[in-house]
Amino acid sequence: MIDVTAVFDIGKTNKKFFLFDKNYKEVHKEYIRFNEIKDEDGYSTENLPVLQEWLKRVFENILHDSEFNVQAINFSTYGASLVHLDENGDVLTPLYNYTKQIDDSIIESFIEKYGPKKDFINTTGCFDLSLLNSGLQLYWIKYAKPEVFKKIKYSLHLPQYLSYVFTGIPLSEYTSIGCHTALWDYTKKDYHSWVYKEGLNSILPTIVSTETSINMNYNGKRIKIGVGIHDSSAALLPYVRSVKKKFVLVSTGTWSISLNPFTDHPISGDTANKDSINYMRINGKSVKATRLFLGNEYKIQVSKLDKHFGVPEDYHRHVKFDGDIYTEINKDFEHMFKWEGIIDEDMPSKTKIPYTKFEYAYHQLMIELVMLQIKSIKDVIDGDVIKRLYIDGGFSDNDLYVRLLSHHFRNMKLRTTDSSLGSALGAAIVISDSKLNSKFLKKNYSLKKHVPFIIS
Repeated sequence: MIDVTAVFDIGKTNKKFFLFDKNYKEVHKEYIRFNEIKDEDGYSTENLPVLQEWLKRVFENILHDSEFNVQAINFSTYGASLVHLDENGDVLTPLYNYTKQIDDSIIESFIEKYGPKKDFINTTGCFDLSLLNSGLQLYWIKYAKPEVFKKIKYSLHLPQYLSYVFTGIPLSEYTSIGCHTALWDYTKKDYHSWVYKEGLNSILPTIVSTETSINMNYNGKRIKIGVGIHDSSAALLPYVRSVKKKFVLVSTGTWSISLNPFTDHPISGDTANKDSINYMRINGKSVKATRLFLGNEYKIQVSKLDKHFGVPEDYHRHVKFDGDIYTEINKDFEHMFKWEGIIDEDMPSKTKIPYTKFEYAYHQLMIELVMLQIKSIKDVIDGDVIKRLYIDGGFSDNDLYVRLLSHHFRNMKLRTTDSSLGSALGAAIVISDSKLNSKFLKKNYSLKKHVPFIIS
């Protein structure tokens, strides 16, 4: 039998289950998707009862599998989501979708009590006030659904609820509290004063380190059960554990999140910067972050270029960096793309494409997108002396993206990694006692070094 750590990695779309051996190699995986259901207002949301039933079924099947000896289990999930339990441990409400709009009057009353808004956002490391802040969800329930609020015994963030399904023990931990919840005061390193004034501290369970695990007898088997972890913090963990020198991690996908876990000034001084946010490490230490809707914009603009030039949908994947095209574009550089999901003062009022070849237009697009990425990275470095830059996620194999970043940050060591397992692996690592060495990223994450190109 192989000794394994089990991890449920729950995304908004894909629900995944992994088994990792003692060297953190994946030895088993399962994927599933569920149709969303509607909440009482008709808004789409997670089907929590079906998710819970799937968790139990998958785990019990693995426990009976003679190939694997499950020694531990942990949970990585998306954030900004709370499960509310009554005194019997029953779920009181749907898992409200963080994109759901709530009445402006609720937010206005909150700001009137606890503003000014800029100061509040700055102190709590948020970028706006909405249901994307789980604290605001509690405030909304208290005043819009008071009968429900009175019945709440505990409110658990989603990773901790999944742990609760297996342990029956309600807990809170730092990474979930720290992900733009509006609950945490980063200047005091405690819940914000509004949490105490509204009495929410009584329904938020005891805070423990994310490394906490509970040794339990589960269906007759002794298993170590973790308390769960927020997925962005989980993805950062293998880097923090294996790289000894300061670095910035740019985790790319639909959103491109730049993470600086080493800053001495995590709170952004620019209160108008909606894309500067905070996360927390497993020990409660701040992580400064900036976000950029890069993957979303890339998808939109590449689709338009495909149609414009009449090329196949995957044509862009095969375009490699061309130094001559780069030099030609840079000779008399001008911005040509109007973004749809990003606001940028340099963009024109409408897109213009003067090129006759896809390759030229694609180089232009990537140069402009990477200029936005450079600004996002510089904002998160913000004067810190950092010499290492790691890129993971979807853009780590985009030749132009990597080469252009490497060229600009030529005084930094740029590395790319393939971490499709990032958050799941982080969840497995956080509850283990083993240490990671400097070779971990190379062995487990296909670490690649990149050197800046030279223009002749």
